Amino acid sequence: MKVLVSIGTRPEFIKMVPVLRELKKRGVENHFLYTGQHRDLCRPLFDFFAIHPDTDLDIMKENQPIAHITSSILTRLGTVLDTVEPDIVIVHGDTSTTLASSLAAFYKKIPVAHVEAGLRSHDRYSPFPEEMNRVLTDRLASHHFAPTTLNRDNLLREGIDPATIFVTGNTVIDTVKLVAAKIKAEKKKQVLITAHRRENFGEPMEHICRAIAELARLFPDRAFLYPVHPNPNVRKTTDALLTGISNVRLVEPLDYIAFITEMASSELVLTDSGGIQEEAPAFGIPVVVMRRETERTEGVEAGTLILAGTAQSDIIAAAKRLLTDSAYYASFANATNPYGDGHAAERIVQKLFEISF
Repeated sequence: MKVLVSIGTRPEFIKMVPVLRELKKRGVENHFLYTGQHRDLCRPLFDFFAIHPDTDLDIMKENQPIAHITSSILTRLGTVLDTVEPDIVIVHGDTSTTLASSLAAFYKKIPVAHVEAGLRSHDRYSPFPEEMNRVLTDRLASHHFAPTTLNRDNLLREGIDPATIFVTGNTVIDTVKLVAAKIKAEKKKQVLITAHRRENFGEPMEHICRAIAELARLFPDRAFLYPVHPNPNVRKTTDALLTGISNVRLVEPLDYIAFITEMASSELVLTDSGGIQEEAPAFGIPVVVMRRETERTEGVEAGTLILAGTAQSDIIAAAKRLLTDSAYYASFANATNPYGDGHAAERIVQKLFEISF
């Protein structure tokens, strides 16, 4: 069995580290292809985990449009597939790399295995373009590794063959457990913030920043740490509305290890990210999700997440209650993380051995 693993962004790499490690441990011949969609954000992690790409498509350019990402990968990956001749291509999640790699493999009639299959917000434009990327990838894939039973049920409702769906847990929990053993976190009165989704550009981002500013005023004893995404659509708003507030720190993006350390040290997370909704509960940290909907509804049902939306008043209300009501906070901090037990990669690679090519 020869496997090609296609990864393009930092979250993809973080979540696929356990799979790459397990493939190596099990002696599977594998080719790690990196598209370069998140060029500078990924490379420090290659060194930290001692996992480096066999091929780097290096597609990234400044302010890259989605069409450039998709078309560049689709064209260049086809040539790599002809050279490597894998038996299967593994993709992860819902990025443009995920969709383009799946389509390139489909054009070559190479089976695709989709890790983190079945996540759905049921709104094609939110998150954008991720929702349609994941839906289309699941139609192209031959094998679906679903983190939860809810993800499996989403696939079944869409007519995916149940024999191709395997519930594994989410590989990010594998990674968090790996990293947690290597860091030293010290709890402090800190709120960690991330906000950068395309659908939140403009007015929603203004509401988010105004909510942060008001929370900083209401809780002067808390530090609000915001690693700001380099996208100018994010920076112009954060700079305009949050600069100069004494207990709000706007910093450059943190490397993954520094970010996990800050997250594990924090009291609360405010985010519009996807993966953080899975990672923070692993440390017992409540999450306020600043989006209109989430594809990770298991966390809402389990009581690890609050889906607040992007209205200023709703974000403030959700965060304020968690920061002032200790019993309410404890109900979130002590809730069981629904996203896995840290053995997802083992299940995925074992299943690959059972698949007939």
